[in-house]
Amino acid sequence: MSAPAAAARALGRGLARAERVPGGDINAAWRVTLDDGTRTFVKTRAGARPGEYAIEAAGLAWLADGGAAVPTVLAAGDAFLALEWIDEARLDAAGEEALGRELAALHRSGAPCFGAPPPGAPFDGLRLGEVELAPATGAEWPPFYAEHRLAPLLRAAADRGALPPGGAAVIEGVIARLPALAGPPEPPARLHGDLWGGNVLAGRDGRPRLIDPAAYGGHREIDLAMLQLFGAPSLRTLAAYDEELPRADGHAQRVPLWQLLPLLVHAVLFGGGYGASAVAAARRAAP
Repeated sequence: MSAPAAAARALGRGLARAERVPGGDINAAWRVTLDDGTRTFVKTRAGARPGEYAIEAAGLAWLADGGAAVPTVLAAGDAFLALEWIDEARLDAAGEEALGRELAALHRSGAPCFGAPPPGAPFDGLRLGEVELAPATGAEWPPFYAEHRLAPLLRAAADRGALPPGGAAVIEGVIARLPALAGPPEPPARLHGDLWGGNVLAGRDGRPRLIDPAAYGGHREIDLAMLQLFGAPSLRTLAAYDEELPRADGHAQRVPLWQLLPLLVHAVLFGGGYGASAVAAARRAAP
């Protein structure tokens, strides 16, 4: 049975129409029209791990519980995730400010510890694209970030040959200095975890919805740094965030430190210039 048909069955409806739509690098995406006229977004892929879409559904629920607007989860199975269909548009000025406020509320809502998964989700680590990080938790952010985020990604990037000569040593130096570079202590924040601009979806109402989370408990500046990596967030977004939950002194200098995480992920996945970009970020993080 196709994923659109399975989603329709899970929703107790007949399938009227299924159309392929753009859906990212990993999943196939469908606009599914049910026999009552309701439209849904269905994502699927061959070889999805059992429980993969249930984890994403749990992450969306955790974000919503923390004050972020997300698409409603309609059904989840081992082979598909069905979400509320949202007609896409652009963030307006009010939407840009709403994104900042909602991110502040989300981060403030917290997590039990660093590395904590969404409630009800299997604790099998963090998945970013095809990159998997082993499950781990910690009470302090600098050692957690060093040992369970940067170090395994550095090993994977080096094994892939994705780093320029001498690059691994530069990043190792950052890892060794993390306690001095990470800024003042922060409580665990509830993170989206993969917050690049493409995962902020604007509806026809001009307001934001967060999609495709890799949610866990982490340092709140991670989300904001990633939002600044692949495109620039509106100044309204960052100003609204700081009005609700001001960032600690020195946050601008820490942006390259947190961007090391997605840059190393991309180096592992795609190679190319991402390894060099990761090394350049490391040099900026620890000049």
